[in-house]
Amino acid sequence: MDFGRASGILLHPTSLAGPFGIGDLGEEAYNFVDALEAAGQTYWQILPLGPTGWGDSPYQCYSAFAGNTLLISPEKLRDDGLISDDVLSSVPAFDPIRVDYGAVAEWKANVLADAASKFASGAFEELRAGFDTFCRENAFWLEDYALYRASRTAHGDKAWYEWPEDLRFRRPNALNAARGILKNEIFAQKFYQFLFFRQWSELKAYAAEKNVKFIGDIPIFVALDSSDVWCNQGEFKLNADGSPKVVSGVPPDFFSSTGQLWGNPIYDWDAMVKDGFSWWIARIAWTLKAVDVVRIDHFRGFEACWEVPGENKTAEKGAWVKAAGDELFAAVGKSLGHIPMIAEDLGFITPEVITLRDKYEIPGMRVLQFGFGGNPNDDHLPHSYIRHCVAYTGTHDNDTAVGWFNVTRKRKTTADQASLALKYLNAKPRGINWDMIRGVWSSVADTAIAPMQDVLGLGNEARMNLPATVGSNWTWRMKAGTFSERCVEQLAEMTKIYGR
Repeated sequence: MDFGRASGILLHPTSLAGPFGIGDLGEEAYNFVDALEAAGQTYWQILPLGPTGWGDSPYQCYSAFAGNTLLISPEKLRDDGLISDDVLSSVPAFDPIRVDYGAVAEWKANVLADAASKFASGAFEELRAGFDTFCRENAFWLEDYALYRASRTAHGDKAWYEWPEDLRFRRPNALNAARGILKNEIFAQKFYQFLFFRQWSELKAYAAEKNVKFIGDIPIFVALDSSDVWCNQGEFKLNADGSPKVVSGVPPDFFSSTGQLWGNPIYDWDAMVKDGFSWWIARIAWTLKAVDVVRIDHFRGFEACWEVPGENKTAEKGAWVKAAGDELFAAVGKSLGHIPMIAEDLGFITPEVITLRDKYEIPGMRVLQFGFGGNPNDDHLPHSYIRHCVAYTGTHDNDTAVGWFNVTRKRKTTADQASLALKYLNAKPRGINWDMIRGVWSSVADTAIAPMQDVLGLGNEARMNLPATVGSNWTWRMKAGTFSERCVEQLAEMTKIYGR
């Protein structure tokens, strides 16, 4: 697909400013769209929007279809009459630049519960009509998801594979019993999803008016503890008790000497082929309702997956096992047509992966930070870019441009990379972030993207994720007002100069 020459910013909504402990779909999101328009940007790239589970990672969600209710704007709930002004005036003193997921989840759970209770007991005729339509149109995923979340809560937040056997294996008598016992919580979970997608749809419509498009993210894998696996156990490589026979990861790489053990269950591709990839087609179609372009994370896994025995503690000992990507993308194209898609084709890429990507005309990625290893023909250097690609200064898995440069320069083993970056970009250490942005903006690549941290010139204190680690990932938030008028003007000028 020809994307045309354009640029954009990578920023997950959780990183927006605001008084409620986490970025949300309220005023700051609309302000950000306005700033993108003023800066001449075409794209707002985000991470997966699903409800986060273990480690607060958007790549480990409870569902590939549901939305993250932590992003629901309390101010919009107030405007709908679902909560009072008193709720907004008694917000805890949250950290303004870091997300404390535990504290935010506890507070917002109470807020949402109050909203659901008021909705259930009041008139809200317009909202009620919208809710009924939402439930009817999305029953194909919503019914199972609401039951999954309600059952999980009822069983002390245990994963589905730790539930009683009848419910774990979805025997009809157990499902019917749970639906009756948990009907109130099931209703609440459906209502929360209605609120999320109502707010998201309003934001997306506003962005469209400003000619701003969303690039969304589809992780190749889903979490073991998710409604997707619980409801589709026959399409994953699981043991009889529901535990994974093999799990996902990558072998030792740039980020980790022991590889990255992601722990996601692996698809039983043979079963999916027989089923006509119905789950995948529904997943992609649903995502395309929420965003304008999809980025497929870990695209190489559609050609072959690094499968690690389920009991292993690291990803060192595994094997590359062929996947059914060709059949999948053929089925998706037949069902949905040619969709706007980006392939995250980083890491260990074989000729077979390139063939698969190019067969379906999917642009791959280039990351400037990876280009300074000393090879003058490195694919990640701008003079090696092709038009049909998406160029980044860095991604959510990289350090910020300033953080990368400062750390690289100080280490004896990598100092040459920092020196090469200065020479290549004709840059000085001060302002290296803008020189790196210029490097990708001025390139031939159709699409150029920079993380918001690079536009703001922030160091590694603002890093979003460090792969193969847990702890402070996914917590960064930008301070209110930092995407200033001067910053917007500088980005707009560069965007205009380079025809984006």
